[in-house]
Amino acid sequence: MIGFFRRKKPETSASQPRLSTEELAAAFPSAQPDAHAPAEPVAVEPIAAEPVAVEPVAAAVEPVPAEVIAAALEVDADVAQAVAAEPATPPASAGKPGWRERLRGSAFARSLGGLFSRNPKLDDDLLDEIETALITADVGVTATTQLIESLRRRMKAREFADAPALLAALRADLIALLRPVAQPLRIDPAARPFVLLTVGVNGVGKTTTIGKLAKRFRDENRALMLAAGDTFRAAAVAQLQAWGERNGVPVIAQGQNADAASVAFDALQAAKARGTEVLIADTAGRLHTQQGLMAELGKIKRVLQKVDPDAPHEVLMVIDGTTGQNALSQLRQFHAAVGVTGLVVTKLDGTAKGGVVFALAREFGIPIRYAGIGERPEDLRVFDAEAFVDALLPEALGA
Repeated sequence: MIGFFRRKKPETSASQPRLSTEELAAAFPSAQPDAHAPAEPVAVEPIAAEPVAVEPVAAAVEPVPAEVIAAALEVDADVAQAVAAEPATPPASAGKPGWRERLRGSAFARSLGGLFSRNPKLDDDLLDEIETALITADVGVTATTQLIESLRRRMKAREFADAPALLAALRADLIALLRPVAQPLRIDPAARPFVLLTVGVNGVGKTTTIGKLAKRFRDENRALMLAAGDTFRAAAVAQLQAWGERNGVPVIAQGQNADAASVAFDALQAAKARGTEVLIADTAGRLHTQQGLMAELGKIKRVLQKVDPDAPHEVLMVIDGTTGQNALSQLRQFHAAVGVTGLVVTKLDGTAKGGVVFALAREFGIPIRYAGIGERPEDLRVFDAEAFVDALLPEALGA
């Protein structure tokens, strides 16, 4: 009975010989391999110990394939092809209008948008609503308490004639809180190269920020080099190389899982030999609670100082604007590990509350160099305290 249910194997006709893979490829040159079919083993040569320098690509060279961009950006190849074919969101307008355009949808702007219209009377209820809105927008308890107590004291002293006068005072206090940290990055011409080390937790946009900075520095006609120090994340090196190719910037890279300190060391030596003006070194994202990985940042800094005792000249920490109060803990740990000298706050457009910028300024006083208000390279803006506050809290809010 068992033999009855067994399927009979089809017999292979001798007149129909099996074709080899090469013959099939020749017969169907445009056919694409099945993504689910088992691939034949491919011999992979070991990665050389020497760093690979990616030279600026001439205009005649074909652009990076969609598959490489997809791997670098961790998206599907069809999506990457569509992104490459269609123009991205246009850059924000110059000046204050661009900031308003991108930040008006933040939780900070929304929570205060109708506040003065709902409660135009100058009293303690208005101050309580302002206090709630500031805390909800991630300004933080300490900074919020300081702001509200100052307004309450001045209101009791009858310094404000009406609610719009209180609004103007709040705007002035917020600008005064940010103005000391609104310090643009200055490239020291005496440092050759000026070494900029980027750090931050996973997913904040370090590599993308480096690409945008590369575009900015190239537009300033600065001789630039990138170091692909994020050797842990898959396709991170390819992503930085794609940015380098797009901007005509050489990239020093080794293989995946290589020692990040070794990459930084080789890149600094190469930059010195070529007389490069600016070297931007990428690092792998790491949680601020991972003490072993945090200690590695200190190692990278020490290795750089073997080549140049003053390096890195700028430790730029990239912070996700949607992180909220957790950004304070991140900065505290990174600052203790490597000595942060500047900040970039990204992803302020969209769902970011925006108030964390005030909390960072209040607690640390570390200069905020740039703010990301969009996806385009032009949307990485030099931080402007007045434009930022104006976007979150327009002057005509209560009109």
